[in-house]
Amino acid sequence: MTFIYQLSLSKSSIKSFRRYFNPQKLRDVRYEKLPFCMRVLLESTIRKCDGFYIKTDDAEVAFSPARVLLQDFTGIPAMVDLAAMRDALAKQGVDPNLVNPRCPTDLIVDHSLQIDYSKCSSSGSHCSGQRPGHRGGCSKVSCSDAPSGRSAAVQIENTPLLCPFHLQPVSEPETMIRNQEMELIRNKERLQFFKWCSKAFKNINVVPPDINTVHQLNLEYLCQVVQEGEGFIYPDSVVGTDSHTTMINGLGILGWGVGGIESEAVMLGQPVSLTLPQVVGCKIVGTISPLATSIDIVLGITKHLRQAGIGGKFVEFFGPGVQQLSAPDRTTIANMCPEYNATVSFFPVDDITLQHFKHTSTDHTLVVLEDYLKAIKLFRSYSDQSEEPQYSEVIEMNLSSIVPHVSGPKRPQDRVAVTCMKEDFINCLNEKVGFKGFHISKEKQATQVPFLHEGAEYNLAHGSVVIAAVISCTNNCNPSVMLAAGLLAKKAIEAGLKVKPYIRTSLVPGSGTVTHYLNTSGVLPYLRKLGFEVVGYGCATCVGNTAPLPESVVDAIKQGDLVACGVLSGNRHLEGRLCDCVRANYLASPPLVVAYAIAGTVSINLETEPLGVNSEGKDVYLRDIWPSKEEVNHTEENIVIDSMFKELRSRMEKGSSFWNSLESAESALFPWDPKSTYIRCPSFFNKLVKACTPQSIEGAYPLLFLGDKVTTDHISPAGSIARVSAAAKYLQSKRLTPREFNSYGARRGNDAVMTRGTFASIKLQNRLIGKTGPRTLHIPSGQTLDVFEAAERYQRDGVPLIILAGKEYGSGSSRDWAAKGPYLMGVRAVIAESFEKIHRNHLVGMGIAPLQFLPGQNADSLELCGKERFTINIPQELIPRQQLVVQTSTGKSFSVMALFENDMDVAFFRHGGILKYVARSLLP
Repeated sequence: MTFIYQLSLSKSSIKSFRRYFNPQKLRDVRYEKLPFCMRVLLESTIRKCDGFYIKTDDAEVAFSPARVLLQDFTGIPAMVDLAAMRDALAKQGVDPNLVNPRCPTDLIVDHSLQIDYSKCSSSGSHCSGQRPGHRGGCSKVSCSDAPSGRSAAVQIENTPLLCPFHLQPVSEPETMIRNQEMELIRNKERLQFFKWCSKAFKNINVVPPDINTVHQLNLEYLCQVVQEGEGFIYPDSVVGTDSHTTMINGLGILGWGVGGIESEAVMLGQPVSLTLPQVVGCKIVGTISPLATSIDIVLGITKHLRQAGIGGKFVEFFGPGVQQLSAPDRTTIANMCPEYNATVSFFPVDDITLQHFKHTSTDHTLVVLEDYLKAIKLFRSYSDQSEEPQYSEVIEMNLSSIVPHVSGPKRPQDRVAVTCMKEDFINCLNEKVGFKGFHISKEKQATQVPFLHEGAEYNLAHGSVVIAAVISCTNNCNPSVMLAAGLLAKKAIEAGLKVKPYIRTSLVPGSGTVTHYLNTSGVLPYLRKLGFEVVGYGCATCVGNTAPLPESVVDAIKQGDLVACGVLSGNRHLEGRLCDCVRANYLASPPLVVAYAIAGTVSINLETEPLGVNSEGKDVYLRDIWPSKEEVNHTEENIVIDSMFKELRSRMEKGSSFWNSLESAESALFPWDPKSTYIRCPSFFNKLVKACTPQSIEGAYPLLFLGDKVTTDHISPAGSIARVSAAAKYLQSKRLTPREFNSYGARRGNDAVMTRGTFASIKLQNRLIGKTGPRTLHIPSGQTLDVFEAAERYQRDGVPLIILAGKEYGSGSSRDWAAKGPYLMGVRAVIAESFEKIHRNHLVGMGIAPLQFLPGQNADSLELCGKERFTINIPQELIPRQQLVVQTSTGKSFSVMALFENDMDVAFFRHGGILKYVARSLLP
């Protein structure tokens, strides 16, 4: 049966024909009742059916996405692995040029930005000193004129910034340039490797730093909705090395986050294998409140869907309320998909999607897009009730019920109504330590600690805001919320309100588009006046790249044992992630970030208590300066115009002068520098041979005995490298100073650093030692050691390792090093009550067995103390979801479920992971 059709198009009197695969040729009436996301999967399966990776009688879906999306933190280990694979195969006599991405791949360098320069409110002499890696000369210059059209009631003056090396003022317009310079100085070696990749490998596109964040670039430039290749047109689809790749679902493009390990397999031509997913229909009804922003809608839907228990399922949105959601609204909602544990949050293409592509002036041939999608019934019309698909289940969400919320203090699913924020924070102080508690005694809750900052005295208390970051990537890419923040800042300045100068404020736009419309609309100077200066483009505060707080602030927090707070419009805020001494962190919409920064505390009822007082001593409330929906919409319609996107695309294609002039090797094999502390050839391919057989695990000790909800932040922390960590000791042995450590993310291309950073979180709770920290018990000796040092000693003695854990092991952001690190430490299996899906895939991809306690059992019910030795019998003919027997040195035995979901998982495990599986396929 042939599925190939031709699409005849007429446009400007030019007639053209394009071929495509039509699933309707199956002649199955059920096709038109399939959810739209499943129709995309079906088309891919038909088009890629080759009798090997994809067979006609497969019980599972083998999905071949149209492209792969990498960001540099997860992209660099993927590319280092491919470079190492070239080396290993070259030693076996195989042409290294055979190792190339087979699937088109985009690598976006956007995660290396750190905030070295940020706003302060003092003036002073200019800085001209020298420090390593800093050229000095931080001179003060005059502020450029504000855009025309803004109110003349308030004079916007230049306010200097602090140079992090000399604590002297740096002129305001230089902030972004200085941060970018430091980014390039720190990461030159990594960037040279990326430049080599762009020349050595075929089928990969590297976007240099300071252009766009990965998700914004995916939305504004890379997405196609309909792709064309090898003579066919087909739906765009993508997998990315970031859990928030789902953001693209909002534009009708199927995609989700996978680990760096899985992405490498896709890059090398392997499909993503998944069991046939259940699709939950989320019916949107009701109307949106004028005070609710897209982030409120996102957090409302996040909580609603998380409570519905849809982990691992696809979600597809439908209903009359969908038409009230703009394309940016939809991408905002789809972005938070990982937070309610769904795999996909899909909005089918409709008229609003088409209008978005016309508005952004992308290079799509819109006629092809619309005609093709209608031809294969992938275009959604909400006026035709007969188009309603059949879903596994339906959940209804009423937009009228959504009111402004924040989320925290430790998890994105813990939503708090803004009107209840003060009461909730006080309750958190009272509660025992946990996801919603800090256990501060009643007598200490009123503690206030005075301190000096820039010659003035201030007080810190529980709830004081010390970090406020307006971030416009991912869940706040919607122009309306960023413009609302700018308009609120404008009204705040006009009302005489200020932000205290010790608060670490920053503005990190997701792309130059955001800066463009904030500047053109005239609100950027007001954000600057409040301290929200554009510090650069890239992931910063969310991944722990915030500049250190002033020492006086840190000292005051420690002196009073205060629960200080950070407020950000990002998507990650786990305890200690923004800064070690900031225990409470809240996700909020950009205008609320500005509001809490002005208030200086989260312990406030914004409805009944004033934000501050003006110069006349009059109270100013949030309602006095909150911009109306009509104001925001009017500004958005007049500012967010086609020309901005055209200008940005031109800028991206030209690149940067630094990147264009950067030198790199021209060879097929990468010239590894043995002195490098950034790029190192990993040991994954050592002793690569053709044959392989799975081995039982005999006499393994637990490296760690963990509880519930161990996240990838606990396993493979991002952010700065602590000075007393195992990674720091390694870098110091290479004669680097703490100032030169950079971050874990920047050093993901060095397996020695990343292995030492595994389980290096200060928040790790290990039952073997009974306290928090990156330490464990070396059971044979009884010594308490750094986790890495203990693992190193076990490996030296030839002892295999396992990890015992509770529920939801590996939740949080997808991180390949959360599996690679344990693998290099010698961990052979993880026995847990349940696993986060992506992390389970990572473990399998590295040859680590994910083993699940049987229902009703866990380490406590089995009376395991964690000091036993464990033997796990793995049969030669291992099959998916097989029960295995675990025997302990105390004579106890129990069964576990091996979470290999399909034959491909078993094959990867047998070969010791995906990388070895692919490499062996190229051996003669």
